[in-house]
Amino acid sequence: MPTIYLIRHGKASPEAEDYDRLSPTGYEQSRLLGAELKRRGLPVERVVTGSLRRQRQTAVATLAEAGLDVAPTVDERWNEYDHLHLLGRFPVETGTLQQRLDTALNSWTSAPGTGAGSWPEFREGVRAALDEVATALGKGRTALVFTSAGVISAACSALLNAPESGFVAMNRVVVNGSVSKLAHGRGGTQLLSFNDHAHLEQGGPELMTYR
Repeated sequence: MPTIYLIRHGKASPEAEDYDRLSPTGYEQSRLLGAELKRRGLPVERVVTGSLRRQRQTAVATLAEAGLDVAPTVDERWNEYDHLHLLGRFPVETGTLQQRLDTALNSWTSAPGTGAGSWPEFREGVRAALDEVATALGKGRTALVFTSAGVISAACSALLNAPESGFVAMNRVVVNGSVSKLAHGRGGTQLLSFNDHAHLEQGGPELMTYR
């Protein structure tokens, strides 16, 4: 049965002028993830990333540590939603960043419309990208997809037939460098595990990051 690993990028650089690049912590998370993938000895047939720098840097660092010589394919449908745009579109004056983001996401997912930048467009783009990866895999082969928390949460909540509130709840807890495992068979694609980050625990609590 083909399997798909949805991998969240390592910690980016929220304190820097350029957020969209891995921090030193992000590189360490990627190294530990690569070591774990090497230990598992996965029959990796395909690697896909979004076009965001933090996603591509995570892929390069992880593949190098895992000893996997598979050239990544870039697909922008695996890119994250624009959280700064959403915070501006649905502004909240008080609360932590996470609280304000949760409020914006709840407003976004319930807003009418299906055009560019809408929740339905984002969700359907994610599902189409996932279907494309799943159906192209050979029997018993594995795909690694380096993406972001919102994309992973959109895919996994859809597979569970969860409401939009489920997407927001899942999005809140996806750890940088974590893995969510999917299997594809005759009955379609199913979620086997969500947000696995045991490989990061040896690095201490400082590797448990969410940005």
